[in-house]
Amino acid sequence: MLAGVLAGAVALGVAELAAAFVRPQAAPLITVGGAGIDLTPEWLKDFAIRTFGTHDKQVLLGGLLAGVIVLAGILGLVGRARRLPAVVGFGLFGLLGVVAALSRPDARPADTIPVLVGTAAGIAALLFLLRAARPAADEAGTGAQRRVFLAAAGGTAVAAASAGALGRARNARRDVAAIRNGVRLPRPASPAPPLPAGSDLRIPGLTPFTTPNNDFYRVDTALVLPQIDPAQWTLRIHGMVDRPVELSFDDLLRRPLLERDITLTCVSNEVGGPYAGHARWLGVALDDLLRSAGVQAGADQILSRSIDGFTVSTPLATVLDGRDALLAVGMNGEPLPVRHGFPARMVVPGLYGYVSATKWVVDLKVTRFATDRAYWTKRGWAADAPIKTMARIDLPKPLASVKAGRVPVAGVAWAQHRGIEAVEVRIDGGPWRRARLAPVPHTDTWRQWVLEWDATPGRHRLEARAIDATGAVQLEKRATPYPDGATGWHSTVVTVT
Repeated sequence: MLAGVLAGAVALGVAELAAAFVRPQAAPLITVGGAGIDLTPEWLKDFAIRTFGTHDKQVLLGGLLAGVIVLAGILGLVGRARRLPAVVGFGLFGLLGVVAALSRPDARPADTIPVLVGTAAGIAALLFLLRAARPAADEAGTGAQRRVFLAAAGGTAVAAASAGALGRARNARRDVAAIRNGVRLPRPASPAPPLPAGSDLRIPGLTPFTTPNNDFYRVDTALVLPQIDPAQWTLRIHGMVDRPVELSFDDLLRRPLLERDITLTCVSNEVGGPYAGHARWLGVALDDLLRSAGVQAGADQILSRSIDGFTVSTPLATVLDGRDALLAVGMNGEPLPVRHGFPARMVVPGLYGYVSATKWVVDLKVTRFATDRAYWTKRGWAADAPIKTMARIDLPKPLASVKAGRVPVAGVAWAQHRGIEAVEVRIDGGPWRRARLAPVPHTDTWRQWVLEWDATPGRHRLEARAIDATGAVQLEKRATPYPDGATGWHSTVVTVT
């Protein structure tokens, strides 16, 4: 069994080293993991996000690694009796890796090299270890043979670890963090006004109005963060346009930059979930970019593409209706963090991220929904996904124990591009009471709210609902995020002592 495990480690280590010379996305665990994400049913994706949150990718890769170790160990046991089935098993693993590599949306023929090289190294290591583990003819030779095998196993383990370490070291040199730190963004031609006094209620435990970059939620399909040098980045605008456009990062920064406060929400967010965040974004007006290319009649979609091949479909009308849709380059006063799309991403207020917020964007195709479909819409998610009205209770925390007396019930509410008109709270199914709302700069941001509750001893159920500026009340009926966003009133239970 140990021979198979070590051979599997060699295969992965050598493949990671080879991928460092091709590109990190070509490592077998990444390509197989990406293919697995594509094939995962929606209910299982929702479960993974609910259960593991932003750690879902680490769980996936850890599960794949554990699976490889187990299966390689089994092949090692098989190989002790018969070499050929074990070699064929490793070869089938390699074939699976090749298929996975070629299935990626940004696949290149060279992406098969790491898995082929890794498979060959794994088979060679397996045969070497099995030969070293051959039983001795007599008892005296058994001890010597064991020492030979342990020496061979130790050398193989060192080789596997060294290959993986060299691959990671080479990949580290591709990290664009230092380049990002050197980027100096121009001052905005249209700066955002200061936030209204009192927009952050500053209640301990309440979500802050502006989300720090390190705390901003991340939900995407990228198992490896794209490392893009802005000097080599270009944006292509094409399709149903009169004048196709290609812009460099410097070209983008020479255009007038807008600074806007915009709250984003992920469609995977459950009622009361954490996948919403607010930031002050800096970028170029998307409608100006599109109009400079000359949008043709009949177009109704922007199909945007990330550098890793991921695609997003955005209703064209929402970008051209006057809202502050941006091709963003900055976030909260600094260049975009790599995990949030450096050097450029889309930000369209009022739409869930899966139809609006493409990170690491390199391509905008003006097209029609009848012609092109994006990653999530191919999987049955809605093509047009305006963010639903939602209130979330942040305080008191679920199942908290609080002292009797005046207790703040507080949270945030959002209905981007419509705005929040009111938030109502009720205790134990009693009458609805209006919460106090904090001021906001405009309708594209979330809004903090608080209700002072005279809490009495016992166990109590708290519920909240929001009313948007159109007068629409947050839906009571619970629905899962699929296919166009969760609904339902958020509630929590607390104990008052």
